[in-house]
Amino acid sequence: MRVYLPATLSVLAELHKTGRLTPAPLTAYAVTPALREWYTEGDSEELEYAALTDAARASLRLLSATPEAPRRRVVVAAEVPDAHAAPVLDGPEPGLVRVTAEVPLSWVASLHVDDPAVLDEVALAVVLLGAADAGDEDASFTVDGIDDHELLWYATQELPDLLG
Repeated sequence: MRVYLPATLSVLAELHKTGRLTPAPLTAYAVTPALREWYTEGDSEELEYAALTDAARASLRLLSATPEAPRRRVVVAAEVPDAHAAPVLDGPEPGLVRVTAEVPLSWVASLHVDDPAVLDEVALAVVLLGAADAGDEDASFTVDGIDDHELLWYATQELPDLLG
């Protein structure tokens, strides 16, 4: 199953150092039956993009919880054996998946990271996330607007350069 794991640049540095994403279980997003039902009109590419976008939003939440992390959303796309990935059936998000194994670098298909040019916008979205969650419409507008910025695609062999 292709899963999208929310991360930070610090998590990528650890992936580069250890060769794996830990600890299990990990929260991820994927094209689940519930996501397919949610997006009745979407083709497979649109569904994959929806799962990636959900993971990018979760990465924003990780940044909020990690003040020292550089303000760039990160998503790790990985091919996880079905035995190690299960949809969260009672979760609040239709694409939510629990990965029950550590994810070795060999399972990683690609890395998706914000362009450094949007660093200030991501940082502002992180600051406003709590207010957006509390119902502040202006904060929600800013936080939702960060989804308009496409994440850049990187191959796994580019990991050292991405971190450098």
